[in-house]
Amino acid sequence: MPGYRTGIGQRISAALFIVVCQLVLAALLLPSPLAPSAWALGRDADPLPPVAFETTDIELETRSGRHRFTVELAVTPRQRIQGLQQRTALAANAGMLFLFDPPTRVSMWMKDTLISLDMAFVAGDGRIVGIHAGAEPGSEAAIRAPTAVRAVLEVNAGVANRIGLRPGDRLLHPLFQSPGDGPGKTPAE
Repeated sequence: MPGYRTGIGQRISAALFIVVCQLVLAALLLPSPLAPSAWALGRDADPLPPVAFETTDIELETRSGRHRFTVELAVTPRQRIQGLQQRTALAANAGMLFLFDPPTRVSMWMKDTLISLDMAFVAGDGRIVGIHAGAEPGSEAAIRAPTAVRAVLEVNAGVANRIGLRPGDRLLHPLFQSPGDGPGKTPAE
């Protein structure tokens, strides 16, 4: 009768295995009361409250002249994550300046961003080193900086073309100074 006990043991083990698998599957599929899920919050819900941004004025120096913008500063990780998400409009001469210290080879995306944007990648001395025009709202495609950058400037789509912004142009602000630039000095062209 040893074979009989082995058969019952195998059947009990198989039934127990099935029950455990069902419990694990149920735990994975049901929303957890400890961590909000997409089902519990809704697809577009943001579990974190919006963060505040400081503003500053910058100028973009292009072949067509100097162009002034008022930008919000995204400095902290939470500010950089929130960015311009869920905004339905952006004033004509407004934008957001994402700052990275030390300079970093960043990738941006447009997830949960409702408006099309131009992105300018900015070196530590304020030089524009890359431009991505007309980033598509909602896209999760990576938009990569061509090199390590100190900042990424986001403005309304079409601005880069309108002002003639090109790599080599300058973002003018005290945060971006070439060696030898001092307070009150205009950076050399």
